[in-house]
Amino acid sequence: MGKMNVNLCGIELDNPVIPASGTFGFGYEFDELYDINVLGTFSFKGTTKDPRFGNPTPRIAECTEGMINAVGLQNPGVEKVISEELPKLYKVFNKKVMANVSGFSVEDYAYTVEKLDSVDEIGWFEVNVSCPNVHGGGMSFGTQPEAAAEVTRAVRKVTKKPIIIKLSPNVTDIVSIAKACEEAGADGISLINTLLGMRIDLRTKRPVIANKMGGFSGPAIFPVAVRMVYQVAHAVNIPVVGMGGVSSAENVIEMMLAGATAVEVGAANLVNPYACRDIIADLPRVMAKYGIENLSDIIGAVK
Repeated sequence: MGKMNVNLCGIELDNPVIPASGTFGFGYEFDELYDINVLGTFSFKGTTKDPRFGNPTPRIAECTEGMINAVGLQNPGVEKVISEELPKLYKVFNKKVMANVSGFSVEDYAYTVEKLDSVDEIGWFEVNVSCPNVHGGGMSFGTQPEAAAEVTRAVRKVTKKPIIIKLSPNVTDIVSIAKACEEAGADGISLINTLLGMRIDLRTKRPVIANKMGGFSGPAIFPVAVRMVYQVAHAVNIPVVGMGGVSSAENVIEMMLAGATAVEVGAANLVNPYACRDIIADLPRVMAKYGIENLSDIIGAVK
């Protein structure tokens, strides 16, 4: 069997497969279905400073080869994540976990990361800069290099753990934003977050979801994700975590060839809760098929 281990920002993973934030809860829910220790790691539910109920319903719509969601970062807030959610996870998961953090101001991000920094089991911070900046007219932090860099610098000051900045694809120049984050102290980049999408009900002539627009994910966005991973991985000198429409072991290999060190699986978990387990189990077969002995050797092999 080929070697599936990879090194992500100084931490060794048994394999590169990571369930994406928002599709795997806080992990312990899935342990009822299978042993989640087969995962490389996972990114837990996006956590904010204060509790959030989320957006009004309906907030999920099916699409051809994908889905649109506008859940709105529903979570119990960082205090309860630390005191209630993570202790349940530690009972069933014995690896370092990735903390996904969101905020609506630079101060929000720094506060939440600083609170979580003391949790030994957290190995990395995945900082989602696709949130609207409430002090900047509502524009996402991730749409401008300087805004993304400002969040990166603020988070860098409060933790020595690896910081992976999660970027939005809804921009004209993803490379300039990724490079700004690297220069500001990021240890890695993860991409892509969801594309902005919309569906309309022909009978009611109204948007299908209450928020009108939401994040479009699923297999349909995979080629866009591969393109952006390729562009960013060849422009920065820090690891890239690829995601967006990944639903098979072949997709994982393709993302890694484009430049991803690790690969997150998102919407596929909502269709099949065993998706990540099955992808990991299938990786040796796909590696053998394409003559791959060590997954680390293929990272960024496509020039």
